[in-house]
Amino acid sequence: MVREFTYRGLSQKELDELPLDKLLMLFPARIRRSLTRGINDNKRKLIGEIKATKEGKLKTPINTHLRDLIILPYMIGTTVNVFSGKEFVPVTITSEMVSHYLGEYVITNKRVSHGAPGVGASRSSLYVPLK
Repeated sequence: MVREFTYRGLSQKELDELPLDKLLMLFPARIRRSLTRGINDNKRKLIGEIKATKEGKLKTPINTHLRDLIILPYMIGTTVNVFSGKEFVPVTITSEMVSHYLGEYVITNKRVSHGAPGVGASRSSLYVPLK
């Protein structure tokens, strides 16, 4: 049997019905502080787009550079394309992501694979024949 995800003992349906002030008490201090300080216009616009997508009014994919958006329970089930610094990476929001930042799920760097050292890379490489 599949275990249903709960956030601090509350199911997803209960989280959706909670008012914002009660929901804030469940979140960690850093998230609470960010939300009580207010939401700027860019985040407000993105939240409106997410709500429109959830209701089925918006068909185009949501692209955003806002990696510091906090994931709230009503965002569950939507897909947002988050900018990684090079490209937009699709992130499907699940219930386990509640109270995390959107940018946590998009990696911004890639693994470095160094090539062979060239001539002059070290003192001993000056004496290595080229061919």
